[in-house]
Amino acid sequence: MNNRLFVVIPCYNEEEVLHETVSRLSKKMDALIEQGMAAKNSKIMLVNDGSKDRTWEIIKELYEKNHYVTGVNLAKNRGHQNALLAGLMTAKEYADMVISMDADLQDDIDAVDRFVKEYLDGADIVYGVRSSRATDTFFKKNTALAFYRLMGALGVDMVYNHADYRLMSKRALEELAGFKEVNLFLRGIIPMIGLKTATVEYVRNERFAGESKYPLGKMISFAIEGITSCSVKPLRMITMVGLLTCLASIIYLIFVIAGYFTGGTMPGWATMIVLLCFFGGLQIFCMGIIGEYIGKIYNEVKQRPRFIIQETILQD
Repeated sequence: MNNRLFVVIPCYNEEEVLHETVSRLSKKMDALIEQGMAAKNSKIMLVNDGSKDRTWEIIKELYEKNHYVTGVNLAKNRGHQNALLAGLMTAKEYADMVISMDADLQDDIDAVDRFVKEYLDGADIVYGVRSSRATDTFFKKNTALAFYRLMGALGVDMVYNHADYRLMSKRALEELAGFKEVNLFLRGIIPMIGLKTATVEYVRNERFAGESKYPLGKMISFAIEGITSCSVKPLRMITMVGLLTCLASIIYLIFVIAGYFTGGTMPGWATMIVLLCFFGGLQIFCMGIIGEYIGKIYNEVKQRPRFIIQETILQD
């Protein structure tokens, strides 16, 4: 089994961490090569996702000084998932196995050895799974738990406590290339590939420097993207809500007719206004969900490129 390793790292405004990240990964590459677990021509691929700081300039500087470093520069910012896919699709032409991770050093680099060992033992996909969320705030811990439970309830096959720290074999990457959707949610797509999988537990560290690229607003958008990209159950739920609403309306109509013939007094405007506001809001909410899916269909049928690579620096 061949073992040329590429480590793909999407970068957006990461000038504060790049030197340290590359330094630690270079030492890890040296160790893996010395142990015979990775080929000598293994690489660290840094993908610049339209950064506004000196990220690309630093990548080029590191490329000149460090034989492990390669770089991919996207023409404009396309978001984390598209930048990651750009790196994966570029690396698959050269690598036998590819590990994806973030640039902020929150993913434990020491876990790389166990990723590679699982690959050498025959796994095509190795998921990095957080062993605990002890360092998370109460809010983040519980919202993450709610997200995974919601995705499971909606029928989305995801690995619990797994982000984008994973290893994929060349074979798995070739299968991933067959998924052509524009609306990317790799955490939901990759489990669809199948093949032999394994998991590696690790402790997630604090960010080495800089600010998180996923504030609350982006996390909510990411969750919505994941749900609507991988499941149609929300549309089916709308159908059930519609049926239940019709049933409730029929029951209420029977109650009104019975009250009329028995001479009972009926609640007036307050009841009607509450009902109108409730069902009006419900209709708008349901239309919003339908609109989200229609928007995704609109994006898919245009078949625009998911990323455009402006420049690649790579020494084979």
